[in-house]
Amino acid sequence: MKKKSYLFFLMTILFAVLSVAGCGRKKTDTDQWTRINDEKRVIVGLDDSFVPMGFQNKSGEIIGFDIDLARAVFDLYDITVDFQPIDWSMKENELQNQTIDLIWNGYSKSAEREEKVLFSDEYMKNEQVVVALKKNNINHFSDMKGKILGAQNGSSGINSFEEQPTILKNLVKDQTAILYDGFNEAFMDLKSGRIDGLLIDRVYANYYLSHEDNLADYSIVSGDFESEAFAVGLRKSDKKLAEKINAGFEKLRESGELARISTKWFGEDVTK
Repeated sequence: MKKKSYLFFLMTILFAVLSVAGCGRKKTDTDQWTRINDEKRVIVGLDDSFVPMGFQNKSGEIIGFDIDLARAVFDLYDITVDFQPIDWSMKENELQNQTIDLIWNGYSKSAEREEKVLFSDEYMKNEQVVVALKKNNINHFSDMKGKILGAQNGSSGINSFEEQPTILKNLVKDQTAILYDGFNEAFMDLKSGRIDGLLIDRVYANYYLSHEDNLADYSIVSGDFESEAFAVGLRKSDKKLAEKINAGFEKLRESGELARISTKWFGEDVTK
């Protein structure tokens, strides 16, 4: 009898634990602005190695342009922003599963992504470039013929690479790119010669190389990929939330705060 009672007790505890674990957010098609405004908290998903948009400093603190911008927008509504590092290749899944509320980390707007998410207004221009060591004499995309290319998994750069193959894909070795979860490892491989060029966002390349002691050793090569624009990614149903973010952008632009944040990170106002 005691054994049965003990087993029943264990099963009761297990059921309680599972019940609590299942009390997280449920997938819903309703606009989440009311919940976020009531809770006074919003969760932003990011790749925490994407300098200078959102990244961890040496102390482990998440900082960056998009970090300051997101906080400035939601400060207008007295809402705290939590930043959640995610697998960037799974960002849209994390959004739809409501693990996060927003994708906000140098997230490029594209027709393919518009099928999955609702975008805020654009706030910054960007383009895809190839970074290479100058000693490799890569001054044009055509110089990547037969060379080894690296790119970030799930990035807009690899999307452009696949969707517009005549620009770069058909040139590089094996018509493919070595994929990395983050750019830090990619730059290490570039320095060591494991790859010959790295397809990357210009804003990342400019910031990263400006903080390198050997900036003169690198080339930043532009190609024919169409220019991009950064925007915030939301669930399709979160139209009110998008309106609030867009209104925030406008208020920060009018007050000069948007330009101040941009100058802090880029030395000039690069916002739209």
